Amino acid sequence: MTVGDPRGIGPEVVAKALADPRVSERCDVVVIGPVGVGIDVTESIGSWSPGSDAALAGRLSGLAIERAVQMAQAGAVQGIVTGPIDKAALHAGGFDFPGHTEMLGALTGSSVAMMLASDKLRVVLATTHIPLSSVAENLTGASIIEAARITRDGLETWFGIASPRIALCALNPHAGDGGRFGSEDTRLLEPAARAAGIAGPFPADTVFVRAMRGEFDAVIAPYHDVGMTAIKVASFGSAVNVTLGLPFPRTSPDHGTALDIAGQDRADPSSMIAATLLCASIASRAHQSGGRRVSADLPTDSRSSARPSRAQ
Repeated sequence: MTVGDPRGIGPEVVAKALADPRVSERCDVVVIGPVGVGIDVTESIGSWSPGSDAALAGRLSGLAIERAVQMAQAGAVQGIVTGPIDKAALHAGGFDFPGHTEMLGALTGSSVAMMLASDKLRVVLATTHIPLSSVAENLTGASIIEAARITRDGLETWFGIASPRIALCALNPHAGDGGRFGSEDTRLLEPAARAAGIAGPFPADTVFVRAMRGEFDAVIAPYHDVGMTAIKVASFGSAVNVTLGLPFPRTSPDHGTALDIAGQDRADPSSMIAATLLCASIASRAHQSGGRRVSADLPTDSRSSARPSRAQ
């Protein structure tokens, strides 16, 4: 478990998650981060002093992620839970990645996809941290097909869904309305959905509702904010960020660093707890199955009492 940006609420939600009895019952946690953040760290990657600059905070955040990946690849840990980072600080600290997902993919040489999951909805992003003006040029048939492949494999392997029902969210209003509001949906998204064996594209104003009613197991969103808005409106505080496609489970809470309330003992640890429980569930069952298909129990909220066997 990385503490994230030391200026934010990461150290606080890590401490609160560690104090939750369900976390200690389910897994043994190795805490990675700098000393000086107010909590005991198992693996120190440097030192932090309150008032230090954003560049140091970003560098320490990046070093913690690197160390966590090294430990997971070496088999010293079975999964990673990451505290929230500041993307601008990460860049200032010398790590040229727009976020955790891209950095984890590069460190492991994996083709990855970002999923936000709760007991109500699962959303996967076909494009992640890019400007809205760049979405159309970065969204390709190949990227949609690859996102669908990673999503299907993740749902089967980690969530135990034998034949996942996946839908593609449209890019334009009303899925382009036959070309009146843009041609991308008929020209690009429809052929990609057929090639990937998924449904859609369906308009954004209905597809997430249909998924929440049980029609789909996941929705692939064409760009960041349409997918993130849907999952956060549906389940803010209980959703979990899952990086699909990695050789080990990685989860994180669904919120950011919340610098405005850091150090005030006001941070809600619910999503961090949910992320830890989900990561432990995937890791322990993967260990028990010896690499065979496993399923992940995502708690309906952070008070879930289900207890899979201990991950170490």
